[in-house]
Amino acid sequence: MEDSITTKDMAQQRETTVNSAMKKYGQGLFRFIRGRVSSNADAEDIFQDVWFQFSRVIETNPIEQISSWLFRVARNRVTDNYRKKKPDLLEDYAYEDEEGDTVFPEILMADYNTPETETLREMFWEELTEALDELPEKQREVFIWNELEDQTFQEIADRTGENIKTLISRKRYAVKFLREKLETLYEEFLNY
Repeated sequence: MEDSITTKDMAQQRETTVNSAMKKYGQGLFRFIRGRVSSNADAEDIFQDVWFQFSRVIETNPIEQISSWLFRVARNRVTDNYRKKKPDLLEDYAYEDEEGDTVFPEILMADYNTPETETLREMFWEELTEALDELPEKQREVFIWNELEDQTFQEIADRTGENIKTLISRKRYAVKFLREKLETLYEEFLNY
């Protein structure tokens, strides 16, 4: 009987901790997530996933810095969501080469699916993901928000409080770095 009371008390304590954290951090956490994904549905899914994970973790491990933990898990979930959705956004990586031709979409969005084109697509996404991970955080964020999530520089500036010229500069550095980093892959596409 003591074990059932202890288990019941632990469940109530967990529920109280989760409810208290939701009241304290819920709105800010949702705004944080929503500002980094392209739809309310994605934001709600990630939001629920973070709280579910939180409720599971506090069963076994006390969390000293709840807000830090919640926002770190949310950021990781947003990154996972972004990586899962990349194939739907290939056209966002179109850019013009020196001759004014659009490069990636013609190759990556081709209607035919052969083992070669699938391999090239996979290589592109692997290389792009690695290159994005190498960017400084602020450059990566501006690039992702503007290119992958179709946010305007004004929207980003309003949310972050950064100057639009600063954001444009960060994106320019990101694009320059990505072009240099993906140059070898670009040459492979051209020779395909």
